[in-house]
Amino acid sequence: MAPLVKAIEKEECFESRVVVTAQHREMLDQVLNLFNITPHHDLNIMVQGQTLYDITCRGLKGLENVFSLEKPDLVLVHGDTTTTLAGALAAYYQQIPVGHVEAGLRSGNKYSPFPEEMNRKLTSGIASIHFAPTSQGFNNLIKEGVEEKDIFITGNTVIDALLETVKPNYQFTDLSLSRIPFNEKKVLLVTAHRRENLGKPMENIFSALAELHNNFQDIEIIFPVHKNPRVREIAFQYLGSLERAHLIEPLDYEPFANLMNKCHFILTDSGGLQEEAPALGKPVLVLRENTERPEAVEAGTVELVGTNSMEILKKSEKLLTDNKFYDKMSQAVNPYGDGQACKRIIACLRYYFGIDNKRPLEWWHKSP
Repeated sequence: MAPLVKAIEKEECFESRVVVTAQHREMLDQVLNLFNITPHHDLNIMVQGQTLYDITCRGLKGLENVFSLEKPDLVLVHGDTTTTLAGALAAYYQQIPVGHVEAGLRSGNKYSPFPEEMNRKLTSGIASIHFAPTSQGFNNLIKEGVEEKDIFITGNTVIDALLETVKPNYQFTDLSLSRIPFNEKKVLLVTAHRRENLGKPMENIFSALAELHNNFQDIEIIFPVHKNPRVREIAFQYLGSLERAHLIEPLDYEPFANLMNKCHFILTDSGGLQEEAPALGKPVLVLRENTERPEAVEAGTVELVGTNSMEILKKSEKLLTDNKFYDKMSQAVNPYGDGQACKRIIACLRYYFGIDNKRPLEWWHKSP
């Protein structure tokens, strides 16, 4: 959302107010600093051991007060977090229109990813204007009864943020990363944290990575370990003693984006990385049984490998040994955007408020 915040600030016809719940305090602050954003309202709701009930209730109540004070003409929310749902619901209760950025993503399983799948579906039911990143998102919304006139295909703002952040000559300040021989070894970047993967699925993932480490002497594995104690326990059990497996603390957005740019390929159960990595020409193996981003699978930029150890090994080994397979994935066209999503969303907002009369051009052609 950061590049969109900056883009709206430059528009004289709009007066913007930035509200953060601070659902994840540490993750939020480093991004605000990176993009030089000072929120007008900071609800600071995060507490240790918080539950989904806690986040929803505190976010909803805090946003009630903000919206009552500011009386906005439109509330913009992004994606599928609990903050997104609370923001949409708080606006709806005051009959304020909602614009949903990154609208229309669906996995088809309301419990996977959890709770994101229902967060975004419920937000779609509330929103008045939908900024879908792709034609697939458009089609999903149409199937759910959203009117075509209310949907705009814009690409995803995450690509705008990524391309602004990645630098060709970026130098890591973290010693554990600055010592990695990126030019000499094939570096595999791993992220794993999803609730549905905890337990046996995650054991399978790290077991496969350990075997991969032992089979290939020319690879280095980097895993920024999620703060969840269950994730950390399994990760250190399987990878902690391996020489070329680097278990590091979670990274801020800027070094992480540049780490993606320097790695060979990525193994992840994250959603956003399925969009970001292809923009940098990095193949992605998705450690999940399904994905709300099927466009990437269709485009060939990612492959679903699930949490079966043998399948993870098989596809990883193919990326490490088959240059044609690697090139096919790395050179596929990223369906999620070209870094101009914010520009398109601004044009859509101008059209929505009647400032411009002509409906703006969209990023991706609608599929039949």
